[in-house]
Amino acid sequence: MLNEFKAFIARGNVMDLAVGIIIGGAFTLIVNSLVNDIIMPIVGAIIGSIDFSNFFIPLSGTVTATSLAAAREQGAVFAYGNFLTVVLNFLILAWIIFLLVKGVNNMRATLEKQKNEEPAAPPPVDVQLLTEIRDLLKQRA
Repeated sequence: MLNEFKAFIARGNVMDLAVGIIIGGAFTLIVNSLVNDIIMPIVGAIIGSIDFSNFFIPLSGTVTATSLAAAREQGAVFAYGNFLTVVLNFLILAWIIFLLVKGVNNMRATLEKQKNEEPAAPPPVDVQLLTEIRDLLKQRA
């Protein structure tokens, strides 16, 4: 069973998946920073609020706080600003992944086109000589 496990782990697609997950986690941090630190403040400034993630509706009469973290401590809240931030994170991430996949597909198509357009390499010298000998023998026959 240990040998089977080693063979499973050593397979290329398992390692590719592990690398993808690690890079995906790091990329998620970048997208979160982009949304929270750059995009959402601009959106908040346009609609008249400084911190978009603090938009919430109290679901309890005991909630009197003005920040989401404090309001959650006081009771139930409908944190629609935080939800919109997460949805925006997802849309940005999906757009970037779409652009990456599209770029890779275009690159592959270009490489395939170049591969199909390249003329075939001339045969080696020994094959050329054998072909000439064959043709000469055909002429004499």
